[in-house]
Amino acid sequence: MPNVSLVATVLATILGFVLGALWYGPLFGSRWRALAGVAEDARRDANPAAIYAITFLLGFVAAYVFGLYIGPNPGRAFAIVCGAAVGVGWVATSLATNYLFEGRPSTLIAINAGYHAVRFTLIGVAFALFG
Repeated sequence: MPNVSLVATVLATILGFVLGALWYGPLFGSRWRALAGVAEDARRDANPAAIYAITFLLGFVAAYVFGLYIGPNPGRAFAIVCGAAVGVGWVATSLATNYLFEGRPSTLIAINAGYHAVRFTLIGVAFALFG
């Protein structure tokens, strides 16, 4: 059975939520909405409880799989560098590839890819501290 820290997984999930609230709120929210074509009234029609619950579950899965990837009791530097590498090297580059072919603006790529780069670095921090 895999040995993944539940504390690190939950903390990483919560950190991703907090980062998302800041990133897509006061930091880049209005610019992101404009570039992504997300209208305010469309968000009012959505079910926020379902969106946040599913997002939490997806974040938990991402953090848990990251824990599987780095293994139990990783070194602090190793966990943080792995988080940054996953965020930048896998997630951000994958998003950028899709966005380039979709013709999306480079600023939108930077906002979304930047979020995941920072998010996975924070996941690495959570596992560095409690993994």
